[in-house]
Amino acid sequence: MQAAASSPSLQSVQEKIVAKRYDDALSDLDSLSDTLRDDPEVLYMRAVCQRLSTRFDGALQTLSRIKAKVPEHGRAHQEEGHALRDMGRDADALVAYRRATRFNPALLASWKQQLRILLASGREDEARQIKSQLDHLERLAQPLIGVIDLIAQGALLKAEGLCRQYLQKVPHDTEAMRLLADIGLRLGVLDDAEFLLASACKLDPDNLGIRIDYIQALRKRQKFEQALGEAKTLLATSPTNPQFQSIYAIECMQTGNYDEALVFFDKVLETLPQDPVTLTSKGHAYKTQGEYDAAVAAYRAAIGAAPQHGEAYYSLANLKVYEFADAEIEAMHEQEQNANLGHMDRVYLNFALGKAYEDKSDFEASFRYYALGNRLKKAQSSYNADRMTEDLGAQREFCTSDVFQQRKGCGFEAPDPIFILGLPRSGSTLLEQILSSHSQVDGTLELPNILSLSQSLRRRGREGEEASGYPGLLASLPAEELEEFGRQYIEDTRIHRQGSPFFIDKMPNNFRHIGLIHLILPNARIIDMRREPMACCFSGYKQLFAEGQEFTYDLADMGQYYRDYVELMHHWDAVLPDRILRVKYEDVVGDLDTQVRRILNYCGLEFEPGCVDFHRNKRSVRTPSSEQVRQPIFQSGLEYWRNYEPWLGPLKEALA
Repeated sequence: MQAAASSPSLQSVQEKIVAKRYDDALSDLDSLSDTLRDDPEVLYMRAVCQRLSTRFDGALQTLSRIKAKVPEHGRAHQEEGHALRDMGRDADALVAYRRATRFNPALLASWKQQLRILLASGREDEARQIKSQLDHLERLAQPLIGVIDLIAQGALLKAEGLCRQYLQKVPHDTEAMRLLADIGLRLGVLDDAEFLLASACKLDPDNLGIRIDYIQALRKRQKFEQALGEAKTLLATSPTNPQFQSIYAIECMQTGNYDEALVFFDKVLETLPQDPVTLTSKGHAYKTQGEYDAAVAAYRAAIGAAPQHGEAYYSLANLKVYEFADAEIEAMHEQEQNANLGHMDRVYLNFALGKAYEDKSDFEASFRYYALGNRLKKAQSSYNADRMTEDLGAQREFCTSDVFQQRKGCGFEAPDPIFILGLPRSGSTLLEQILSSHSQVDGTLELPNILSLSQSLRRRGREGEEASGYPGLLASLPAEELEEFGRQYIEDTRIHRQGSPFFIDKMPNNFRHIGLIHLILPNARIIDMRREPMACCFSGYKQLFAEGQEFTYDLADMGQYYRDYVELMHHWDAVLPDRILRVKYEDVVGDLDTQVRRILNYCGLEFEPGCVDFHRNKRSVRTPSSEQVRQPIFQSGLEYWRNYEPWLGPLKEALA
């Protein structure tokens, strides 16, 4: 992209487009190297030339190539709208313009064209909503339009810089504060985002958009009681507003009040009958409670209301024990052919089809759909496997035996946390279910606190406060600050506990930050849950994660990440000997009683039979394994990956 932008020949192309010399511009584009010619921004210039020279079919084909590479390329969708408009296909253009503004809300031309088409077709209610959005954008300062545009392009650091520059000049612009908070949430700097939105709410308490964003920030920080309070206050301003009812219901779910959540989802459905998003949310509530039949009914109702709603199909697949009927598979194939199917709906659909053919033992077809779903998801991602290798290498470089010896005695001494970490799909939910079945242990969630703290420390290094950055600055942080970090972790996670002396934090990615955990919580237990590499990696590949596990979208990336994980765990074993308990999933499956006693002994807990009968535990489980851990332990999954072995060459090669 940068190479494309800096090439002198492209400046010449732009000048020829402005001069309406479209044939000359296209000729110049044809003369570029193959690599440059295939760059999405170069393809975009080609599509513009083709449209302006009335080569509409060619323009649409070029735009399809862009969307295959960058599905959420807002300007490509806008250009598609322009081409369809110029072809006299306003109905199709409206769909394209809507996608464009969903992916990039800064595209004023797409908002204006939607307004024009809706007014021309007499759809005045919809036109009023678009006019409201357009008026809001046109009231914004120009730099903020630029910030929105950069966020949509994924240029978050550039967007952050521009937004901060603007706020230095206009420090109390609440829309700028909201945008900077949005960037913070995307970068994982959750505490800063929360602070910005709390401040914006005080400055502009009547701004509903800011208040809704604040609730979402509190939820991301897992401050569920506070988020619920804010949602309740918002609902009180307009008790019959279905959006506010839905927000309140979601926050009820987060605090474990599923009955109340279901009541309010039903209230939403009274106003918006058969709303597929609400029906799917109902299904999630039932699933988490372990009400399998009710969850299935809700997901099926969502599909009945909106056959293109891919999330509902995937939610059925994600129950793990649901098998699709032939008619459902046929319906999914019909949606596959829907040219206007949303990108994430298509991702969901492919993962669901992967599961459907897996259950039919058609593993070739199953793998084909899993691979397509992952390819589509990876197209949205900026994940760089080599950069992750460098980041994990920095932990080995800076977190040395000397550092831990020098910081001995630092941190907050509470023994409460039990960290279960490793890779996703390694058996961590099973281990959590075993431990949370003990009377002295509370099960919680995949808590974001350690990751958020690491982001704050990384940011401190970027801003120059600490020359070495994170993790290098761990060697120089004052002892009292390390202790305060540990104390704050215990306080911030208290909301998730039910009063037991110990609690579980099962965020798998915490393995990256074991050095930080040890320094701030020296008495915490740390358990590395490990699974055979091919089984673990393939299980991760066929699981669509909501966020945070971008390495799973590619077999080679997955293998490289597993290899980096093992190398880093070897390092932690060397510099923190006897600190970490390693538990192998295969050992737990093979001899449950022995492994349960070993784990409890490490945690300083007496044996309790309930830990062996973990499947009888009625606690809510919010991970993809929720239905599986409600069943007795089984061995059938240990070698299951071999059904897909013919297509796993890139994974084997990466694992070496």
